[in-house]
Amino acid sequence: MASSTAEELIHEFPYFLRVNKDGSVQRLTGNDIVPPSTNPDTGVQSKDVVIDPETDLSARLYIPKTPNPNHKRPLLVYFHGGGFCIETASSPTYHNYLISLVAEANIVAVSVDYRRAPEHPLPVAYDDSWAAVKWVASHSTSNGGEVWLRHYVDFDHVFFVGDSAGANIAHNMAIRVGSYGLDGVKLVGMVLIHPYFGGKDPTGSEGTNMMGKVFSDKLWVFAHPSSSGSDDPLFNPVMDSNFSNLGCNKVLVCVAEKDLLRERGWYYKEKLGKSGWGGVVEIMEAMGENHVFHLFNPTCDNAVTMLGRVASFLNEDKA
Repeated sequence: MASSTAEELIHEFPYFLRVNKDGSVQRLTGNDIVPPSTNPDTGVQSKDVVIDPETDLSARLYIPKTPNPNHKRPLLVYFHGGGFCIETASSPTYHNYLISLVAEANIVAVSVDYRRAPEHPLPVAYDDSWAAVKWVASHSTSNGGEVWLRHYVDFDHVFFVGDSAGANIAHNMAIRVGSYGLDGVKLVGMVLIHPYFGGKDPTGSEGTNMMGKVFSDKLWVFAHPSSSGSDDPLFNPVMDSNFSNLGCNKVLVCVAEKDLLRERGWYYKEKLGKSGWGGVVEIMEAMGENHVFHLFNPTCDNAVTMLGRVASFLNEDKA
């Protein structure tokens, strides 16, 4: 008699991901991909590049319609969300969002396609992302091989941006910049959209949705089996002894009113402001919205407003 579906599963996150006894992974969402292109509406161009053939680390690059080597633009390094487990830099949601942001802000973007858990458990995604950041930095001199970066990027205006798990990665990359430096690059700031942070003890109204918190904490340990748990500094940044060494001077945190992770965004903003870091941290809340609503409903008023705020943040100190 064949085993039941339940007996064949060793991990299940409903509507998200399953892992079978044989080790095979079923991603239940985030599997669609789109190729790079020239967008007919905005003129934004994109292409895929391989950063490290040995690990298959790659990225998708974006430039605005009329790039000008005599007027170099800010660069954002983007880290996609998906709980470290699903989605890619080629997902339609991320591809379309980056096109919109590049067009709105008139910037250059690098969207990192890091390896995903559970096949590549954390800290692989962090290490891949750091390798991508250092690859980007190598183009601040004539040594880098990617002409879009060499010709069109102002390396004194670099930003890290990410949503959900990608926002977690963005923060941890900024911590590495603060700890180790990044030759040839000035990391001006970062944007954390609905950041996937946690902690052992509930904060704010988080305790009113314990099922959601249990899911969030369980997913973290699933993605990072060797983690110390929910208060791991990679997941609960306030526990990091290097928290105040964040390697940029301004941060924008975006939260959504109905998102379980809202409380962690506010908590991060409050604690960073009191940490002795010395930079400026701002927060923007979208009322009536849920987690990463801007990816699924990009034309709604709140999504358009947030896109404009992020674009302004990337350009506000750029002449």
